[in-house]
Amino acid sequence: MVVPLTVVCWKWRAKPGYRSTFGPETVNTLQRMVARHYAAPHTFVCVTEDPAGLDPSIRIVPAWDDFAAVPSPHGDHKPSCYRRLRAFAPDIGAVLGPRFVSLDLDCVIVGNMRPVWDRPESFVIWGDTNRRTLFNGSMVLMTAGARPQVWETFDPERSPVAARAAGNFGSDQAWISHCLGPGEKRWTQADGVYSFRNDIQRLGGRLPANARVVFFHGPQDPWDAEMGRIAWIRQHYR
Repeated sequence: MVVPLTVVCWKWRAKPGYRSTFGPETVNTLQRMVARHYAAPHTFVCVTEDPAGLDPSIRIVPAWDDFAAVPSPHGDHKPSCYRRLRAFAPDIGAVLGPRFVSLDLDCVIVGNMRPVWDRPESFVIWGDTNRRTLFNGSMVLMTAGARPQVWETFDPERSPVAARAAGNFGSDQAWISHCLGPGEKRWTQADGVYSFRNDIQRLGGRLPANARVVFFHGPQDPWDAEMGRIAWIRQHYR
């Protein structure tokens, strides 16, 4: 029996001065993009401390405080996403479901996601965005409890330091990379998964023919006014 997928996104209050603001419409837009481009049965979940303005069909999971106060090892101006590590807890299936994909809000889905998400592996993560870091936490697919060591061995003081000392960049993605090491299944450009900063900008804003999802893990967000001048973003980010 095929287990229906849970599509999980995260919205918490950003630190004052952080470059991006994630309002309810960023969640609602992501839900609409998923509905258009993933035809299989699924549940859309938002982990948040503020559900105001979210579409009533979105299932709300109250955001937990675990590791929420752990700062980025790269400074206060960088995002800290350590609270997402609880997605690796052995009992998370009771909260998010037995099979789920975690997805950043700052993405544009442009094609059929079934080949991306309908995979048999217990764990798949995006890669190839930083030469110093194996994985990017913008998209993670897993069977609940598949990699419990990411949660169980994390120490809020020692683990960020160890991950950075090993050359990894970021917060949760640095620890995931450091903890799991090479050998995990990864999405790449061959799967239609692209970085706007690393890939699309180098193509002059052109969307590759095989693209399925584009992540904006840099200074631009798909909802920025200047991004609205790009035709494929206007077409799909709605």
